[in-house]
Amino acid sequence: MESLGYLLSGFGEALTWANLLYCLIGVSLGMFIGVLPGLGPTAGTALLLPLTFALEPISAIIMLSGIYYGSMYGGTITSVLINTPGEAASLITCFDGHPLAKQGRAGVALGVSAIGSFLGGCVSIIGLVLIGPALARVALQFGPPEFFALVFMGMALLLGLMGKSLIKGGISALFGLTLAFIGMDQGTGTLRFTFDQTHLMSGIDFISIAMGLFGLSELFLNAESQMGANAQKPPKVSGLFPKRDEWKPTMKSIGRGSILGFFIGLIPGTNSVIPTILSYSMEKKLAKDPSRFGNGAVEGVAGPETANNSYSGGALIPLFTLGIPSSPTIAVLLGAFVMHGLTPGPTLFQKEPDFVWAVIASMFIGNVMLLFMNLPMANLWAKITMVPFRLLFPIIIMIILVGTYSLNNSLFDVGAMLIFGIIGYFLKKADFPLAPIILAFVLGELLEQTLIQSLTIFEGNFFGFFIRPISGTILVIAIIAIFITMISSLKNKRLVTEDVEM
Repeated sequence: MESLGYLLSGFGEALTWANLLYCLIGVSLGMFIGVLPGLGPTAGTALLLPLTFALEPISAIIMLSGIYYGSMYGGTITSVLINTPGEAASLITCFDGHPLAKQGRAGVALGVSAIGSFLGGCVSIIGLVLIGPALARVALQFGPPEFFALVFMGMALLLGLMGKSLIKGGISALFGLTLAFIGMDQGTGTLRFTFDQTHLMSGIDFISIAMGLFGLSELFLNAESQMGANAQKPPKVSGLFPKRDEWKPTMKSIGRGSILGFFIGLIPGTNSVIPTILSYSMEKKLAKDPSRFGNGAVEGVAGPETANNSYSGGALIPLFTLGIPSSPTIAVLLGAFVMHGLTPGPTLFQKEPDFVWAVIASMFIGNVMLLFMNLPMANLWAKITMVPFRLLFPIIIMIILVGTYSLNNSLFDVGAMLIFGIIGYFLKKADFPLAPIILAFVLGELLEQTLIQSLTIFEGNFFGFFIRPISGTILVIAIIAIFITMISSLKNKRLVTEDVEM
């Protein structure tokens, strides 16, 4: 009941004209980012982060959260209409969404996606309301060893984001950790990796790295592939609801997707692609006629799209309660929290209750906005896909440059962003995953800080972590996860080698 009272007060703050406007701007920009093929929520949130610099913390995070879950919605439209996923998680939607569009049922695919996304988002937000405060109270009992164990587990689960090659993924994670250690050591005051550059004494700014690696590199790749391409005309959208006999299996798949996406969102190191793949696989296995999947099964759209948006709410729980980002996009949001003087973690619900509950309430409001923006306006959003990229490219580049400079009024930040954009471009061309870099960078400082504090408590004895029940259990789980991932990777590599030899 206490949470309900806080939530009602949060609605009072979120329903002010200013915050409603920023929520609408956020979800609209998110939809726009999602509709543009190739950008996705991480790059979009990083690119638009500078727009929030002058805002109050509540308004800024409401807007950025809207961009985050709005882009989850937007990626569906291009997947269904022109078979081009706006972001990675929408790739699964192409399997059945586009076949439905070719059958003249594009409206049904977009309709069940919008309904599923709305319900999945609401379920995850309710979970955040119910679980968030309780988890924060438990986390208040955590000391440095427990937080070190949690961060270590987050780093261990990064192995799931390593991509095709564990070695390439490991190199990316080490690169991210190295970036995190640039600057002055908080414990001893020693300068590390600064090369006598005063600009590096406080480390490299998170925004420069995020906007360069994710935003600018993605623009370079899109420019390379789309500059000469002609936009494909999308089919017309009509008839937004499924047939009468399709409602029951559709609602069941929405229910399963909501639960699956929410719980996967709680796990650090995951991303929105995982729940969509698992949901699609589960729906296909549970279907009476699995052969329909890939040829226009409504459940093949409803389940993954619901899981995708349910995941986004679940992923906010580790951020709000533990201060640990569970995905690259959440890492960008963590950077925004810090920029606005907020510290996500167990004390956030106690010290900043007005902020937390206003943001949670705004997510309910944003989901309602997105439902109305998706169902009647699908044709309008589809037309955005026809805007030539050569017109959008210079506008977005200008926004990035101005936004990065305005961070500290420093050309050094602009130069760093450009360098990371070029690095990100070549890393993507070489098939190196970027998610481990940004997550390792965000978690690296916390990992070092909690390790030093813990070793001070244990007087330098590493086995002290395993004496404490919570930290010991978490570390054992993390170590097991590392071994399972490594064994699985070696098995897959061996299978690939055997196939090549045959």
